[in-house]
Amino acid sequence: MGQITLIRHGATTWSTARRHTSYTDLGLTPDGERQARSLRPALAAERFVAVLSSPRLRAVRTADLAGLTITDTDEDLAEWNYGEYEGQTTAEIHEDQPGWSVWTDGCPGGESPSEVGERVDRLLSRLHPLLDNGHVALVGHAHSLRVLGARWVGLPPSAGGLLRLDTATLSLLGTEHGRRVILRWNHPPAPPVDAVDATTARH
Repeated sequence: MGQITLIRHGATTWSTARRHTSYTDLGLTPDGERQARSLRPALAAERFVAVLSSPRLRAVRTADLAGLTITDTDEDLAEWNYGEYEGQTTAEIHEDQPGWSVWTDGCPGGESPSEVGERVDRLLSRLHPLLDNGHVALVGHAHSLRVLGARWVGLPPSAGGLLRLDTATLSLLGTEHGRRVILRWNHPPAPPVDAVDATTARH
């Protein structure tokens, strides 16, 4: 069976400000574009039988800058629908709803954890035939990819809350002795060669 590489999109103005972003279709910031390009060396040697992306601009642009050719966009890779909490930070939500957590409470007018889990499960089911032929890359968003990681190893959607996922990072899902496992999680791309040289020169 092939492996699944998960790629979270690069930074946007809202992700930098920690604002919940689902259906708002923001582009990458200049730093987000730099992050996306920094993924290219790590992905250059990979041979994917399919590259699926969320339809949102920030994901599609990340794939392009990372050197990937998208074979299909899939709405099931879109970010958790935050409903009435779109654009708000967790701190702002807590002003009216102390103790709220997206992982247990979901979002009014948006999705519940079980609803996100259901669409992630649909996506994973559709991936099975592809994985029989090789590796697959998925380009998406923090919360929905965290749910996907949890569901891959048989945990409930709420367990995604234990899997931090930063912008422009790589994660790898695979198997060990026939069981689904997380092989790598939240792995940043290697720094540019010139940055490594500069660091080495100071020591």
